Amino acid sequence: MLSEWDLIIRLLVAAGLGSLIGAERERLVWAAGLRTHMLVSVGACLFMIVSAFGFADILNTPHVVLDPSRIAAQVVSGIGFLGAGSILLRGDVVRGLTTAASLWTVAAIGLAVGSGLYVAASAATAIILVILAGIKPLEEWFQKRSQTREIVVSAVHGTLPIDTVNDAIGYRARRIIRYVCSQADETDEIRITLVRVSAADIADIIEKLKPLSGVRDVRHS
Repeated sequence: MLSEWDLIIRLLVAAGLGSLIGAERERLVWAAGLRTHMLVSVGACLFMIVSAFGFADILNTPHVVLDPSRIAAQVVSGIGFLGAGSILLRGDVVRGLTTAASLWTVAAIGLAVGSGLYVAASAATAIILVILAGIKPLEEWFQKRSQTREIVVSAVHGTLPIDTVNDAIGYRARRIIRYVCSQADETDEIRITLVRVSAADIADIIEKLKPLSGVRDVRHS
């Protein structure tokens, strides 16, 4: 059995490591921020301590078998409800998956500290911080290259069906999620919405649509 000071130190270390990851989430003003991550880490650490050492007084009782991993296993699955609460659906965009994953990993860090695996917990904290803060610029670069964009085409009424557009832009036709045509006099205004396309893709699509018969103007909205 650990001494009382050892138990306190483990809980404090879990709180400290959880706060580092929580501070990064707090910086982005997420609902699951500093305090939430600290609580998850400390709670997981306490669960692990209770699982490993809380039943030491009955170990010598006949016919009693304890499995210290059972409570830890329940923490892994039980933390999911907090992660689900941090995930939001805004329009067609899902937000909060990274924060949900950080809560899950903070629980793992707390379990590791509760088991006395300080090096593993510290290394995991450092790696997670690099992933959350250091990799974000790269992720944002990819997102800028792959966004939802809209093209507006003006064409003579009835001359530009979607099949013609698909043939003209080739494999990028799979990126079309919306094709809306509205008529004004003898002119059709066609709005084509595409997902996961870059600015270069849009420029290329515009150049391929301009020469089509009946097309009067093509622009990026």
